[in-house]
Amino acid sequence: MWFRKKQKPTATPESAKAVKVPAGLWTKCDSCSQIMYTEAVQKNLMVCPKCGFHFHITSRERLSMLYDEGKYEELFSGLSTLDPLSFQDLKPYSQRIVQYRRSSGEEEAIVVARGRLGGTAAVSCVMEYAFMGGSMGSVVGEKIKRAIDLCLSERLPLVIVSSSGGARMQESVFSLMQMAKVSAALAELHQARLPFISVMADPTTGGVTASYAMLGDLNIAEPGALIGFAGPRVIEQTIRQKLPPGFQRSEFLLEKGMLDMVVPRTELRETLARVLSLLTSKETP
Repeated sequence: MWFRKKQKPTATPESAKAVKVPAGLWTKCDSCSQIMYTEAVQKNLMVCPKCGFHFHITSRERLSMLYDEGKYEELFSGLSTLDPLSFQDLKPYSQRIVQYRRSSGEEEAIVVARGRLGGTAAVSCVMEYAFMGGSMGSVVGEKIKRAIDLCLSERLPLVIVSSSGGARMQESVFSLMQMAKVSAALAELHQARLPFISVMADPTTGGVTASYAMLGDLNIAEPGALIGFAGPRVIEQTIRQKLPPGFQRSEFLLEKGMLDMVVPRTELRETLARVLSLLTSKETP
């Protein structure tokens, strides 16, 4: 063939053109798989507007949500573990600490703060799950103990928000000692008739559940939170039985009497403000 007719390039339809979507514009729900505007989820305090699924949030986000106008004063910063056992698994524990400080932006797995919650002065300890799964080491226990001492000296109520995988194995007995240390300090708080409100977010497990998370004058959980000592899979393998639906979720524990309330995150601040106001109000003569 001597000649070939040159065809004009066809125009690409608008629908076939690549569309650049800004990163972070959309968020997919881990429960119902709905895709939503991230801004809409953020306005709903990181709760899915479709199904009510509660996303994990940072300790700083939590503190801003709880305290009036998002204002609070951080306490007891600068504490860090000394790696007393020089522990090493796949990498040295000291290197893991540095790694999680960089990735989470926090010094440790808890942030302690004071401020006003619904007008009531209160001290809060909020665990940071992004830091080694919110595991409880010696620094976490020490910060909570110092927070309790402050509450005792200034007659302030205490709120602890737990989100943890339990005791930190890299600190072994030093971590386990924090269970007794904090529990004993909370007993002093109880004797002083000062309120302690325990809030459990997903997940709250291990030594944290076995100690201070379940010792509140009022035990509150977010919807759907996994709460327990050992995980469901471990329990099933141990007892060789299938667990009932929803086992160890907050709604199941409320039904069995292990919790006092299950409160959505969007109502948590209002609920805590009302409870603290009632528990700290002075008796009229």
